[in-house]
Amino acid sequence: MFRQQNLYLLLFSLYWAQGLPVGFMTHALPVILRAQGVSLAHIGGFGLLMLPWSIKIFWAPWVDRHALSRLGHYRSWILPTQFLTVGVLCILSFFPIQALDQSLYLFAFFISLLLMNLTGATQDIATDALAVNLLKHDQQHWGNTFQVIGSRLGFIVGGGAVLWCLDWLTWQPTFLLLAALVFLNTLPVLLFKEPKHAAYSGHQLKPSQQNLVIKIKAYLSYFSQNEELRSWLVVLVTFKVADGLAGPLLKPLMVDMGLSFTQIGVYITMLGAVAALAGAAIAGGVLKYFSRPTTLIIFSVFKIMSLAAYAYLAYAYEQKIQLNVWALYTVNALEDAFSAMLLVVMLTLVMHYSRKEYAGTDFTFQVSVMATVSGGLYSLSGVFGDAFGYFHYLIAIVIIGTVTLLPISVWKHAKLQEK
Repeated sequence: MFRQQNLYLLLFSLYWAQGLPVGFMTHALPVILRAQGVSLAHIGGFGLLMLPWSIKIFWAPWVDRHALSRLGHYRSWILPTQFLTVGVLCILSFFPIQALDQSLYLFAFFISLLLMNLTGATQDIATDALAVNLLKHDQQHWGNTFQVIGSRLGFIVGGGAVLWCLDWLTWQPTFLLLAALVFLNTLPVLLFKEPKHAAYSGHQLKPSQQNLVIKIKAYLSYFSQNEELRSWLVVLVTFKVADGLAGPLLKPLMVDMGLSFTQIGVYITMLGAVAALAGAAIAGGVLKYFSRPTTLIIFSVFKIMSLAAYAYLAYAYEQKIQLNVWALYTVNALEDAFSAMLLVVMLTLVMHYSRKEYAGTDFTFQVSVMATVSGGLYSLSGVFGDAFGYFHYLIAIVIIGTVTLLPISVWKHAKLQEK
């Protein structure tokens, strides 16, 4: 029997490895581009790099149904994608950062990052499915706590540490170090012997002769079979709206307020990620004593309050009001902590609504709904930010975030009614 501590270590290492390259793209890349004079609109356009995370539902059933080798069903997907990520990071180490203004380099850079996201998204499908099958109900909140802690630690290194290193190291050793860390985080899954799961026992996922539309309708019938699941689907659609709208603005705002790479890397990204680690741990403890619907609403309110604090920072910036730099660091840390608390609860609920026989598909579908909304708004919101300015746009986001509390309340009521 796989020991509980080893299970948490396994999940922690996989999500940490996954968080390293994602941390670079979501935290370090916008800062690097802004420092090179790239507009908010173009930075928002780089959200297209996250497309594989939104559309991974299209190959998630394949991951559920087929194993690549006898290494273990999901393990046979995780290992090659981990090694591919290491290879792409090594390739990226030969790309000079100073060549961002050259179209050929920029295209090759974009394609390499897109490939890394493709492998990372596939690894995520298999890892999420593995977690659904291995974690018991009373382990889910701690499993997702370690997931968030691992991914946030990846953000610390992939986002904050990269920016910090770029101030005193060259591009190549920085990326080779990232590749080495991903490789080291592959060792636990190399030593893990995966048990057989219901997901590929044979009868549940037999290929059907029906056309694709009928298959999709049949699959979605699970999420429309009762009022609780229908209202949950609405929560999935609306949950990441505020995050997607605010995504391209928060780090560039720090650049425009005059913070250096080191300040953003250490005190914004790394300190923020440490706050997120604390937030995830707090959420794991809170979930032992409070219901998941209640904590989802409370943590959502905390998140909206942190965005309101960002709106105040934007107001101070536009009115040229001098603020202590620690006010910026504190607001950022609180936003990251509240986001992590919220994410632990949300992923625990996503796992709750994932069937073991469709583990990768169900988990991926729910996360992809959120990622599609967030990614689509991320790509557009830079244009809105340029048009309306930081302050007015962030105020609008706070209002929209408040409105999205309504679907959560409706779902909570439906959940209670089902009982």
